[in-house]
Amino acid sequence: MSEGTMQRRAQRDGQFDQREQRDERARRAGGLNRLLAAAVAVPVMLIAAGCSSDSGSDSGTGDTTQDAAATGGTGTDSTASATPTVQAAAYKTLPQACAVVSKKTLTELVPKAAGKKGASSDTGERASCSWSSLANNGVKGSQFRWLNVSLLRFESDATTGDGESQAKTYYAKQVKDAQAVTGAKNTKATPAAGTGDEATLVRYDLKKAEGAFRQQTVVARVENVVVTLDYNGAGLAGDKTPTADALTKAAEKAAKEAVASVRAANGAGGGGSSDSGSDAAPSKSPSSTGKAKPSASASSASPGPSASASKAAAAAPKASASAKS
Repeated sequence: MSEGTMQRRAQRDGQFDQREQRDERARRAGGLNRLLAAAVAVPVMLIAAGCSSDSGSDSGTGDTTQDAAATGGTGTDSTASATPTVQAAAYKTLPQACAVVSKKTLTELVPKAAGKKGASSDTGERASCSWSSLANNGVKGSQFRWLNVSLLRFESDATTGDGESQAKTYYAKQVKDAQAVTGAKNTKATPAAGTGDEATLVRYDLKKAEGAFRQQTVVARVENVVVTLDYNGAGLAGDKTPTADALTKAAEKAAKEAVASVRAANGAGGGGSSDSGSDAAPSKSPSSTGKAKPSASASSASPGPSASASKAAAAAPKASASAKS
């Protein structure tokens, strides 16, 4: 074989080898590409499956969770919230304080006395009236009498509660305070039957420079109204001290009339005595809104009267009534 022939064969063999190498590389590249494509396809399918699963979950449990959150987790309407309510007060007004006791009874308890109306910013919630009498018996001395009636009405309120419950609390406080007067002797508390829904009579003796005073306090509650009636008497300048039993009987009579007047003013019937006249006609003025809650301090006996009727009125024991604004 000639040298030229051998060179040509070698060139062909080299070219064949190069083609074989290129084909092998192509085959390898194609296989790698298929493997990569398959590897990429698997996560894509998993992601797609996951999205499909999530989508189904959102349409079910997701909506349920959102619905539950919107309704407070109970599946009910969130707007149906529980709003605190209180029972409306039974009595909406008060009678005129100076007209709650009949003229006949006033003549018996405080002869020839004129009623003095207490100051009040709202007579539909709080009112009071007092009478002072001094009967001069000359050398035998004088008989002093003092009467005070205080009326307080409690309105129902979502914050402080219903009016009747407030009145019960205040009633108990008034009874307790009446039994704790400084200097009081022979203090005694007894139920006052037939006077409102509940009533207590507190009586005691009180020694003053002017004489020995005998105090009677009747605290009565009728619905959401509390009536506090104070009545005391004394024999001055040597006159005889009135008996506690006589003063008690008079005080209980006046308290019953006052309670009856409160009922009548609210259309509940049972007004004062028929002889009370026009002065005893109950007030029909509208009550207040009830935003201001009434309160009052317990009545107490102060130093007694002097020798004259005018000075007696000024020095008589006072029962105070104030209001929280």
